[in-house]
Amino acid sequence: MQAAVSVTPARIPELLLNLATVRPVFLWGAPGIGKSSLVRDFAESLGLECVSLLGTQLAPEDLIGVPQIRDGRSVFCPPETIARDEPYCLFLDELNAATPDVQKAFYSLILDRRIGSYELPEGSIVIGAGNRATDNALARPMASALVNRLTHVHLRASATDWLTWAGGHGIHPWVTDYLVDRPDHLWSAPPKTEEPFSTPRSWHMLSDALHSFGPTLDEDTLAVVTHGTLTPSHAVSFRGYVKIVRHAHGLDAILKGDASWPHRPEDRDLLYYLAEAFRGRLVKDLPASKDHASPAVRQTAYRAKALLVQLAEISVEVAQTVIAADANDQPVLPAWFLVEAARDMPRLVEARR
Repeated sequence: MQAAVSVTPARIPELLLNLATVRPVFLWGAPGIGKSSLVRDFAESLGLECVSLLGTQLAPEDLIGVPQIRDGRSVFCPPETIARDEPYCLFLDELNAATPDVQKAFYSLILDRRIGSYELPEGSIVIGAGNRATDNALARPMASALVNRLTHVHLRASATDWLTWAGGHGIHPWVTDYLVDRPDHLWSAPPKTEEPFSTPRSWHMLSDALHSFGPTLDEDTLAVVTHGTLTPSHAVSFRGYVKIVRHAHGLDAILKGDASWPHRPEDRDLLYYLAEAFRGRLVKDLPASKDHASPAVRQTAYRAKALLVQLAEISVEVAQTVIAADANDQPVLPAWFLVEAARDMPRLVEARR
């Protein structure tokens, strides 16, 4: 189905509030742009449990139920997934990817909110979603009888909406900063060949990978995860962006004095990231005993204390994470270094207590 009019994710809650509460709605959109999460978030906003049925994994009997004999008559008993006493949101995901028999089984449930003798509780809502055939996704033609039972809303990706959402959901700052500069890279049309392509979902996946690898992520691994999640041209562009970021705010550059700690409020996530990398470098480079420290290591420790002072001037809280104990309250950095830090930076050590 082609869209005559499409909307961004920010419009969906209002539309569903005024449409899905009175009639079943079907959300159309390309893979990975957030249809499922939008429905779940909407159901949660209404205080309704979201019960998802995946069209590609259903058979007609999964909806109609199995017959039982009662008083000499056969009665179909719908599954407990659907037959509930309290109102809920029934989400028919990938409905248009279901077989024709399964789509037919949904007819009465969608239009009359009924399966056999069971009716959805008052206050329940029914929402379907699916991909378009033009997106090279699994999609079967939807019968006109089913099309006419639904109000159709076409969703398109929006960088503005997604970046607003990302700000409150822990998306890696490299991803958000990159997409601020290149909002056109948030989504690309699904390719005709089997290769990754950029979507809000794939950027979220990349963000999770960046968080998982942390500051130890090297160039080769970055190439693997970017080309494994994004459109090839976007992956190359993002890798170039990361090199620029690392050159401008890279830990090595900071340690050498070629760059300073990022100090803008909007760089706070990056500051935390670099502080964690700094902590990891000190754990690796500083020996347990000062007696075993070479002149080069002593110079590293001296430089580290100076950098801690600079970091504390920006944020005592961030600087404290560098010298903080582990989850079991055991020191991570060598005791001799912590003693010197306490001597040179009493304010920082007091903040730990």
